[in-house]
Formats: sequence, C-alpha cells, structure tokens
Amino acid sequence: MPTTTAHPPTAEAAPARSRRDYSFAAKIAAAGALVALGDVLFGRWEGGSSLGVYALLLLVALAATRPAAVRSCGALVAGAAAAAFALALADDPSLLAAILFWASATLAATLPRSRFDDGWRWAIRLLCSAVLAAAQPLRDWALVRRVRERGGWVSFGVRLPILILPAIGSLVFILLFAGANPVIGDALSRVDVGDMFGGISPLRLALWLFLGVLVWSLLRPATLLLAPGTADGGAVDLPGVTLASVTLSLVAFNLIFAVQNGLDIAFLWSGAPLPDGLTLASYAHRGAYPLIATALLAALFVTVTLRPGSRMAANAPLRRLVYLWIAQNVLLVASTMLRTLDYIEAYSLTRLRIAALLWMALVAIGLVLICYRLWRRRSDAWLINANLLAAALLLGVCAMIDLGGVAAAWNVRHTREVGGSGAALDLCYLGTLGASSLLPLVELESRPIGPVLRDRAAWTRNLQMDRLEAKQAEWRTWTFRGARRLASAKALVAERRLPRFPARGRGCSALAPARALTAPRAE
Repeated sequence: MPTTTAHPPTAEAAPARSRRDYSFAAKIAAAGALVALGDVLFGRWEGGSSLGVYALLLLVALAATRPAAVRSCGALVAGAAAAAFALALADDPSLLAAILFWASATLAATLPRSRFDDGWRWAIRLLCSAVLAAAQPLRDWALVRRVRERGGWVSFGVRLPILILPAIGSLVFILLFAGANPVIGDALSRVDVGDMFGGISPLRLALWLFLGVLVWSLLRPATLLLAPGTADGGAVDLPGVTLASVTLSLVAFNLIFAVQNGLDIAFLWSGAPLPDGLTLASYAHRGAYPLIATALLAALFVTVTLRPGSRMAANAPLRRLVYLWIAQNVLLVASTMLRTLDYIEAYSLTRLRIAALLWMALVAIGLVLICYRLWRRRSDAWLINANLLAAALLLGVCAMIDLGGVAAAWNVRHTREVGGSGAALDLCYLGTLGASSLLPLVELESRPIGPVLRDRAAWTRNLQMDRLEAKQAEWRTWTFRGARRLASAKALVAERRLPRFPARGRGCSALAPARALTAPRAE
C-alpha cells in the first residue's frame, strides 16, 4: 500500500511563508487603522477636504502593503491618476472625482496581476471588482482558515504574546510622558473612551462596514480571470446584411441625412426665418437629444457591418459612402451643439446643459475615431480603448473644474439685466449652485443694475457667504476651494464696499418685503 511522507518545509519556503504571513497581517493592520481614522473623519462628515486626505492615505497604504503596485509601470500610471483625483477630492469633494479615484486606485491594485489588454475587458473587471468587494473579506477569511489547516501560515494566536511587551511598554511610557508633558496630558484627558465605544449605533456600524469593505477591496482586490481575447472579433454574418444591402442602406441614409443637415444649415447656420409659429428656441430644443441618438445608431451600424478585415470593409466605393455618412453625422452633431447653444442663449446655462455639450463633443470624437479605424484598418480593441481614453480624459477634466461656477459666471455675464442677450437672471437657480455662485454674484452686484436686482443680488450673495463661512468654520466641512473662494469674496466685498448683513426672511428669488427695496449698508 503506497504511503505518503510529509516532508518538512525547505529553508526557501519558510521565508516565503513568513513574508506572506506578515504581508497579510500588514494589510489587516492597515485596514483597521484606516477604518478607525475614517470613523473620526466621517462620523459627522458633511463634505470636506478630509475625504481627499483619506484617499491619499489609501494610496499610501496600497503602496506599502502591495509592493508590486510600485514596480509595475501600468500600476504607477494608474496610481498617479488616482493621486490626481485624490487631490481633486481634497480641493472640492464630488461624486465624479470619488468614482474616478476608486477606478484608478483599483487599476493600480490589479494591474500587476493582469496585463492591460483592452478597455472593455478592464471595464468588466472593474465592475466585477465593485460587485465582489463585499464578499472579498469573507473569501479571504475562508482562505486563511484553509491555509492554517494545512499548516501554511502560523496562527496569529501563536504570535500574540510577541505584542504583549511592546504594548505594555508603550503604555507605560505614554503615561509617564503624560505626567511630564502638559500638552500630552491635556490631549489624553480629552479622550473619552466611554464616548468612543458607548456611541455605537447602527449607522456607525454601517460606516465601519463600508470603510472596511472599501479599504479591503483595494488592499486585497478581487481579480476576474477572463479568457484570452483577440485583437479583433472577426467578421459576423448577420441575416440580410450583405454587400448590396449595406450599399443601398448607406445611399438611403446619406440622402435622409442630407435633408436633415440641409434644414439645419438653412435655419441654424444661415439664420433663415422659421415657419410661422415656430421659434428658434423650440426648434433647437426639440431636436437635440433625438439627433444624438441618431448619431449613436449610425456609429453602431458602421461598427457592426464594416468590421476590419471583412469583405465590405475592403470595398472602396462602400468605404467612400461610409466616409460621407460619417461626415454628415459629424455635421449633425455640430448642428445639435449649435441647437443647444441657441437654447442656452434664449434661456440660461446649467450644469446639465454643459454636460450635454460635452457629451455631444464626445460623440463627435467617437464618430471621427470610427472613420479613422476604418481608414487605418484598426481593431475593435483599438476603437474601444481610444473611446474610453477620450471619455476618461473628459471626465477627469470635469472632476477638476467647477461646472456650477462656469454656469453661474456665464449667466451673470449674459443676463439681459446687464445688457446681455440672455434670459432674465434666475437667482433661484444660482442659489441651488451654492458657493459656486458666490463670486459671480459679487460681480453682478458690482455692475450698474437696477435697485431691485441689486437688492436681490446682495441678499443672495450674503446668504451664500453666510453658508460658506459656516462650512469653513467646521473642520469636517472645510475645503481648499471653499477657503480660496471665501478669501476672494471677502477681498472683493471690502474693495468694492458692498453691504454685509445676515441674510434672513426671504425665499430663493430673494424678493425684498414691500417696505424695503435696498439692503442695509455696511457701517
């Protein structure tokens, strides 16, 4: 009967196990420290720069506990992007910057294991990493138990006595220093252990759980193993999709698009009068989003039917029809952007309309990339990567810029009350922008405007200054951008001698009571 003999671990295997054991313990220690710090920072967090500081500490913990992320070029690039978004969170926290930080940090954690092949596959990996993040601690706990049963890792309980001497010694020295140094003693006297552990609530436990899952998903990311992909998916035979049908389709599509583009050139670009009962604003507003959907469908048609290496893609007359159709689609997107700009001119600029314009520009870039891909015979993976790169760059810029401030500044400069061609100023909308509207309101108040609008602008500006001062006075809501904005506003108010008073008793329109039309002057 065959027998198996258990061989003792070799000298080379013991250090490897030790390094792996301590690496796992270091991740646990880092995760515990970050969760404890997050409890202090976010226990009553209302949106401050501490989120950016926490994000930078996450990157430090990632670099310290996953040395492979520092040695990989791709991981370093992703880590640099994550650091940039962490700085954006420190400057002024936003959901977009937080999402981009998490995606970049996850890439930095997982790229050392898997080579970057194409953006679509990595988008799937990131999505699966987010979905599996909550289950990853449980999977790692099961892994630790299996390895311990096999004798692979030494139990933490065996190493627990090692911590007794440094823990007791450190506590003794801290107590001695507390008695000798009044600064340390005063700091320790302010620590209320009962409050730290007595104030545990379901909401606080949920915060700990969320932070634990977030930190562990970066220190121990779940890696999805995908089957090797090819550079190009190859030609796909679709029912009814032949060289003749695609050619006839492109001819018909070009004619239909020519009619639409001709109408846009006549009414939007050349300024020809519209039919009776139809305003330029209504003409511009009605067509914006359906035309973008049209351009996207056109891009999908070309991508599916004219794949690189196929017989249709090699047909020169068919390619010329595609180039003409893509050009018409780009013109269609440009007309759609002009429609939106005309609508903004007639009404006002909002963050959503800025996002719509940027989305239209991204669609136009995608159409041009499709044309370039067909011309240079690039693969599907190249097209996906190029589009994702363009989208990532655009989103990254948006995460760094205050779009609300851009909208507020544009509305103030173009409002009809200051001689502009825009709509009447909507102070209610400016109020929803919060501190983003503060400096544009100071600029509006400094212009030669009527007493009623000046009074309303002064009240709204003072309201935003009151709110911003209250936020900047609390460290949990303090931000770098808020500090710069408040300092600039105070300097301009003092320089231009604008009134400063508590803003009370009015609605979002800032209309004054009938008995008073002007704000009280500053003494």
